[in-house]
Amino acid sequence: MNTPHIQVHTLTFPKALVTLLAGALFGFGLSLATMVQPEVVIGFLQFKDWGLMLVMGGAAGLAMLAYKGFPRWFSRPLLGGQFLTQPASWNRQTVIGSAIFGIGWGLSGVCPGPAIAALGTGNTDILWALGGIVLGGLAHGLTARD
Repeated sequence: MNTPHIQVHTLTFPKALVTLLAGALFGFGLSLATMVQPEVVIGFLQFKDWGLMLVMGGAAGLAMLAYKGFPRWFSRPLLGGQFLTQPASWNRQTVIGSAIFGIGWGLSGVCPGPAIAALGTGNTDILWALGGIVLGGLAHGLTARD
């Protein structure tokens, strides 16, 4: 069967603008929810601060609604292309990677998205965590098998 080639990485000005605005809104939301403060995240992970549970639950619910609903409501994405799905596969590497991510998140109170947003708040101590995230990504890239 011959499938058409999909150019999902064609960057146009409208796509770049929407991406920039979505990233800014995401960073603002993380900052407003105090997810850019590692001590607040650690309090959440220790079950002392339930406010972030509401933030994360709301975000997960909206993401699921958009992920499942948009392909039903629209014939194609608003900025062109087509809706794509990513099949999930659980294997040993996924479990190990998830465990390493969780341990790093628990020890530092830093997740990649909030870490980048924290730079915008002037928190330069976060650079240590970002360095670890970059090294982890590099290690994965060098050891991953297709």
